[in-house]
Amino acid sequence: MLTLAVLISGTGSNLRALLEAASHPDFPARVIAVGADRDAEGLAHAEEFGIPTFTVPYTAYASREEWGRELAAQLDAWQPDLIVLSGLMRLLPPAVVERYAPNIINTHPAYLPEFPGAHGVRDALAAGVAETGASIIVIDDGIDSGPILAQERVPVLPGDTEATLHDRIKPVERRLLIDAVQRIATGDLTLSR
Repeated sequence: MLTLAVLISGTGSNLRALLEAASHPDFPARVIAVGADRDAEGLAHAEEFGIPTFTVPYTAYASREEWGRELAAQLDAWQPDLIVLSGLMRLLPPAVVERYAPNIINTHPAYLPEFPGAHGVRDALAAGVAETGASIIVIDDGIDSGPILAQERVPVLPGDTEATLHDRIKPVERRLLIDAVQRIATGDLTLSR
């Protein structure tokens, strides 16, 4: 059984979908801890499912590296097989990436390598493209530059706003994430850097 630690910053909609999938007896992975870099709304999903949570507030540390050391200490306490970044709006320090790579994956609301970074949906709209997408990647030291595990196109519709487009991307992201975790757990998908 693949064990997962999930890291979030916000409402945790992808986390909830993963928790629901993992609650089925035949799903080959279990979420064992959920962490956040702030007092995130999404921690309530973990509590509802009886999953332990931890918070490592980014603003409580003098540097990203200090924050990363405490985050790694929290993760080490759980010894997850896989770390899932699901809406974590922080770049992991290189030492954290090195410590756990390649067993860190991330969801991203764009068809990478198009529109990396924190504003993938906004950037797609600003570029006037006809389609964008969702991607699941292995984390590396870059910004959304790691190996792509899964991705799917999502059309940009006339009149789309950042909110409406993101609302159409999220279900695709959730489906891709659940499928990728399942395939990693069964050995059908191998992680590499």
